[in-house]
Amino acid sequence: MKLNDLQHAHWQPARRAAKMNPSVIREILKLTERPGVISFAGGLPSPRTFPVAEFAVACDKVLRDDGPAALQYAASEGYGPLREMVAARLPWPVDPAQVLITTGSQQGLDLIAKILIDAGSRILVEAPTYVGALQAFTPMEPEVVSVASDDEGVIAADLAQQAAPQRPRFLYLLPNFQNPTGRTMTEQRRQDVARAAADRGVPLVEDNPYGDLWFDAPPPAPLAARNPDACVYLGSFSKVLAPGLRLGFLVAPKALYPKLLQAKQAADLHSPGFNQRMAAEVMRDGFLERHVPAIRALYKSQRDAMLAALQREMKGLDVQWNTPAGGMFLWARLPRGMDAAELLPRAVDKGVAFVPGAPFYAGPPDTRSLRLSFVTASVPEIDAGIAALAAAIRG
Repeated sequence: MKLNDLQHAHWQPARRAAKMNPSVIREILKLTERPGVISFAGGLPSPRTFPVAEFAVACDKVLRDDGPAALQYAASEGYGPLREMVAARLPWPVDPAQVLITTGSQQGLDLIAKILIDAGSRILVEAPTYVGALQAFTPMEPEVVSVASDDEGVIAADLAQQAAPQRPRFLYLLPNFQNPTGRTMTEQRRQDVARAAADRGVPLVEDNPYGDLWFDAPPPAPLAARNPDACVYLGSFSKVLAPGLRLGFLVAPKALYPKLLQAKQAADLHSPGFNQRMAAEVMRDGFLERHVPAIRALYKSQRDAMLAALQREMKGLDVQWNTPAGGMFLWARLPRGMDAAELLPRAVDKGVAFVPGAPFYAGPPDTRSLRLSFVTASVPEIDAGIAALAAAIRG
């Protein structure tokens, strides 16, 4: 039902409801449901990485040893042992009392929006940025300003300039294997951005769902480690365990934590306690240290297959792409004069789907850009899909 239909049905939606839009990516995914379409569109982790057997054992153990508590209402902050595990895995000293378990890291973005954004307040984002963050922030009616960015992330000089007219509520950024571009912020750039933000009193919201998925070397230390009192840090279990658990977390300064907790209580009381106990059980005894390297190896092989296919199929087409050092995504740019949104239906007709880059921009978009996910397709599918994409570009 559309907003006008609601009004005719005697409901009077809040003004912010007009700002809510369906996920562009979810809408695009409907195109991929056609039989025979190879999809590079979804941001889904590979189901081959889900530790199903370990969860079966954990499920039995949790129900046998702790069933009544696991199925009861629970603390809004989250399951204590899981919060302790999160704090222990972070590369700077974190009190578990600063960890809030969320229903996916997407909920963390929603809580931040509710607590930190007033109508008309200024927030800063990368160009491009995660479309789900824009979805979470936009209903609060902020002024969303893009900070100039390059292959190394946010440009510190432009951050300083954008922070000058009105102090922003925060800068939102994904330094590691960013969604959508796959780029990683260098150590020097992190130092420059952290310094520029501190000098101008700009808090940071650092989103890190992909940081464990490095291929050859781990990324530099988080920005949160450099100024913890001025940063909210978001993480997720979706990419290293399973997205169906809907478990993420945020780490907040102690002064801000109570308000985020109150917003969490109003939203859902608590994230599923049963799921939290299962995740904690699976993660005991260093499981992630054994499991995540297998995910990295799989994703690296798929990235390499896509890079080789692009090199082979795009010869002479003036298509550009990057080489992500981890994560799930590769960013490409079409020849001059082409529009990725216009190309998409032609590509689907050829049997391949991708996500056009325009929805990831808060400001003027690069309509030639597109996102390719390499982690849910097999190597033969990657080869066939990139060949089909090249055929669609050739027309």
